[in-house]
Amino acid sequence: MTAAAKTTPHPPPDAPSTHWLGTRPRLIVASAFMLFLELALIRWTGSNIVHLSYFTNFVLLGSFLGIGLGFLRVGRTTRPPYYSPITLAILVLVILFFPVTVDRQTEGVLYWTSLNTDGPPPWLILPVIFAAAAIVLMGPAELVGRCFPELDRLEAYRYDLLGSLTGIALFTGLSFLSAPPVVWGTVAAAAYLVLLWPRTAVGRIALAVPSLVVVGALAVETLTAGALWSPYYKVTYNRQDYGGVPVMDIQVNGIPHQQAMPAANRLEWERQYALPYERAAAQKLDDVLIVGAGSGTDVAIALSKGAKHVDAVEIDPKLHELGETYHPDRPYADPRVTTVVTDGRAFLEGASGKYDLILFALPDSLTLVSGASSLRLESYLFTQQAMEAARDHLKPGGTFSMYNYYRESWLVDRLAATVQAAFGHKPCVDIVSQTGQQAVITAGLTPQTQSCGAEWAGATAGTPPPTGDDRPFLYLKDRTVPAIYVITLGLILIVSLLAVRLVAGPYARMRPYADLFLLGVAFLLLETKSVTGFALLFGTTWVVNAIVFAGVLVAVLAAVEVTRRFRVPPLPVMYGVLLGGLVLAWLVPNSWLLGLPLPLRAVVAVSVAFLPIFAANVVFAKRFAGSADGTTAFGANLLGAMVGGCLEYLALVIGYQALLIVAGLLYLGAFVLLPRSARAA
Repeated sequence: MTAAAKTTPHPPPDAPSTHWLGTRPRLIVASAFMLFLELALIRWTGSNIVHLSYFTNFVLLGSFLGIGLGFLRVGRTTRPPYYSPITLAILVLVILFFPVTVDRQTEGVLYWTSLNTDGPPPWLILPVIFAAAAIVLMGPAELVGRCFPELDRLEAYRYDLLGSLTGIALFTGLSFLSAPPVVWGTVAAAAYLVLLWPRTAVGRIALAVPSLVVVGALAVETLTAGALWSPYYKVTYNRQDYGGVPVMDIQVNGIPHQQAMPAANRLEWERQYALPYERAAAQKLDDVLIVGAGSGTDVAIALSKGAKHVDAVEIDPKLHELGETYHPDRPYADPRVTTVVTDGRAFLEGASGKYDLILFALPDSLTLVSGASSLRLESYLFTQQAMEAARDHLKPGGTFSMYNYYRESWLVDRLAATVQAAFGHKPCVDIVSQTGQQAVITAGLTPQTQSCGAEWAGATAGTPPPTGDDRPFLYLKDRTVPAIYVITLGLILIVSLLAVRLVAGPYARMRPYADLFLLGVAFLLLETKSVTGFALLFGTTWVVNAIVFAGVLVAVLAAVEVTRRFRVPPLPVMYGVLLGGLVLAWLVPNSWLLGLPLPLRAVVAVSVAFLPIFAANVVFAKRFAGSADGTTAFGANLLGAMVGGCLEYLALVIGYQALLIVAGLLYLGAFVLLPRSARAA
């Protein structure tokens, strides 16, 4: 460790050295609160603003901007950041009074935000949410940053990471308990109270009023919405009779999602549910697999068709719970049914059973994987490799089928072409209704084990090719970044540049830390590659996602501890190790990892993914330890992470594997910009 790292600078005049809580516990609490608040905002805003179901990392980008600004703001003011709880209260009220939901009276395309909605348009509500998220997170970040000058550089970073892990653990625990947002709001209010601890009457008012508004508003939402909070959605339901038929309508995040009704009525009212059984020539149903079992209607239909055993796979525990409790046929209580709450692709990769019929039953997630730009929960279920996995689980004479409201004819043809590529022959394609392109795609293990009503005409010249695991973007027709994303991200970067200049002063203040900025950009891409890779290897479930994010923080913490306690190689050597780790990650394909047994797959995947993450953070820790201005250096790195969040969308064009190349080029750029003194040390 350098002499500069061992020297602890005197606290600046604005450092809250008189705070009732000691520096270290205060830093842990502030860091935990910062990450908890970020996760809660992503989760809650997405449940009320439908556009955020397709811009999940929009709030994440605003959070990164706010956290970076919070660090850059340290030393420029002595006032407590009461602006944070006040802005949070205003944001909660705006979203509750002006939610954005799907207009149920019209048909719409539920991707790329091309949908008919009630509420403010995206060009109005999304900038409001982005700016509000930045301001809200700037407050806790400023409190974290004020602790940094009071400690050794790496010691402060260590406690920051411990706090971040605590925040992840707290939010994960509340997700497991299905805690409603009023609990999240109460945690936030308590954290504000502990960290700000107002000593004046004005301060107490500035803190108490917005805190009460947040908790009260979220309590009203919790009591009036009658919602179940799953780890993915705000789930609301309504039980009623349609002409004497008991039906349960289920909505997720304000979007009509499922209907639970008796199997006989569903078969009578919608033909698509019967077609998979009619197209299966063998008519044998000893074992059936249903992916996207939801509230149970597809399971009830399979049982009514004579299935002797059904494996029902559903990713959302609350949707399954609703079906288990309220479905009129009680399919989940049938001894012939085995329920597995997991991701459908993960089940296919880990299961050893064979089936007479495999159904992908309307597996729309309507939400994105947190922190993974455009990866939806079901994205890996519709790739060519997923269809091949389904084919490999069919018994001789078995049949695969999928049905949905595809809404675009090219989407039906793309999926049919994907099935054709996986099975080696044309599938049956039945367009049940032109309204919403309601279609059923069925393929037997051989052409003789399927019975088509008419031959599918085949893909046209305008049909996009099948999606693969590297670019699993089913709803992206062309290999490009949609214009709405380009415009939005461009505006985000412009606003961020102006905000940094306004809050932090001249850009020259951050110029010495240009390499740390690029380290932040590259690391976010590396983290995205890890999140998406583990989602493919182990499932897109919230548990896997939380474990991966926690694992990344543990790897970062390990890098910091190694740097603090041992003499590590100089930075040029560590950059070499980092680039070597990126090359290794590039050379080890996910397809090979998927072929390994699960325990061995986990060991190899963790080793390959976390080697470059560990090396990158040893580089950062050594460079950060020797920086002259710790808070500015850390702020520059966080702003780089925000830019990296924008560059995530390159995966839409080049795929996730190629993000490793982009990250490698950025790390090379950071090495070139490394100051001579740091390189020599």
